[in-house]
Amino acid sequence: MKTVPLSQANSLPIWRRPVTLLFLMAIAMPLSFSTWLALLNNFVIEVAQFDGSDIGWLHTVREIPGFLAVGVILVIMVVREQVLAMLSLALLGVATAVTAWFPTLGGIMFITLLSSIGFHYYETVNQSLQLQWLPKDRAPKVLGWLIAAGSAATLVAYVLIVLTWESLNLSYNTVFMASGGLTLVIVAYCVLAMPQFESPNPQLKKFILRRRYWLYYALQFMSGARRQIFVVFAGFMMVERFGFDVHEVTGLYLINLLANMALAPVFGHAVSYFGERRTLIFEYIGLVLVFLAYGGIYWFGWGVVLAAALYVLDHLFFSLALALKTYFQKISAPEDIAPTAAVAFTINHIAAVVLPALLGYLWMVSPGAVFALAAGMAATSLALALMIPHHPEPGNETIFARGLPAPAE
Repeated sequence: MKTVPLSQANSLPIWRRPVTLLFLMAIAMPLSFSTWLALLNNFVIEVAQFDGSDIGWLHTVREIPGFLAVGVILVIMVVREQVLAMLSLALLGVATAVTAWFPTLGGIMFITLLSSIGFHYYETVNQSLQLQWLPKDRAPKVLGWLIAAGSAATLVAYVLIVLTWESLNLSYNTVFMASGGLTLVIVAYCVLAMPQFESPNPQLKKFILRRRYWLYYALQFMSGARRQIFVVFAGFMMVERFGFDVHEVTGLYLINLLANMALAPVFGHAVSYFGERRTLIFEYIGLVLVFLAYGGIYWFGWGVVLAAALYVLDHLFFSLALALKTYFQKISAPEDIAPTAAVAFTINHIAAVVLPALLGYLWMVSPGAVFALAAGMAATSLALALMIPHHPEPGNETIFARGLPAPAE
């Protein structure tokens, strides 16, 4: 396969450029993952009779590859990041396609583990490639458009599910096969049509943990812990407490997608204009309020309309997390991006491996307490975000650095 330096990529036709590859990957991943996530709660409850503890253990298993994402550093010693991204997407597509073939607790956990390896290794190298290939002045805006592109692709799949699930009496197997198959088609195009792009800054292929990135690591840790409560329990609540059917859960996801398509580019511009500090402060204040309101559903018996509205708001606030990526891009050495992306993913998943299973037991006793804990996590993230300087750069990673030169580590 032809190798093209990144500096010469703009001379290629648009359908073979790095930014096009990023957009195609942004479309391919959610076709499998988002469809799997939309069907998951109904699938495991109807087919395998999961309870709160089972769903917690499933998500613990799903997060193990994220915790082991630091292994990407070993893989890129022998495989290019771009090649690893394609292999990971292919694994995600295949595992999604055959999900319905394993309708037991053990089977679902096994196939979820495989799809999770594909998802997390893809996400690790994808973040690295985005930050290497996008210039700093354009990164927030392009990242916003990448989120919108993934949402638009998923929107098509979700509309089809909503319109045809009942009318055509679709099976879980049909939908899983179709979504995984589409991901594989896009991967095939990317492999055949795209050259290998050579970044001007060769990446360090070793484990690095730098003191000056400590705030980024802390924010990643809290993000992973907090997000698990949303991913695992917010959707589960809609099915368990309010009896949502597949097409109703998917309809809720459709609203999220439409909002993302409209607002993700706006969020990208907002990060570019207001900066990472203000954007993340706004996000975390919003998440504190949202999680407290989730708890109110159980404490005060608030209804389904509020629950659905909170679900959409929750999803939108998480979209602002692109500011965390661009904060790291601004403070990092160019050669640190790939190994730090792997380390950050592992840090992000430390709590994610433990929390779902433990909180599954807490959920069975007090669902409101789970959301109260999430509000506390969001408040901790807010305190950390206040330490981000207005103009982050190497040597000015936190408000305590005060423009000191970046230490040699």
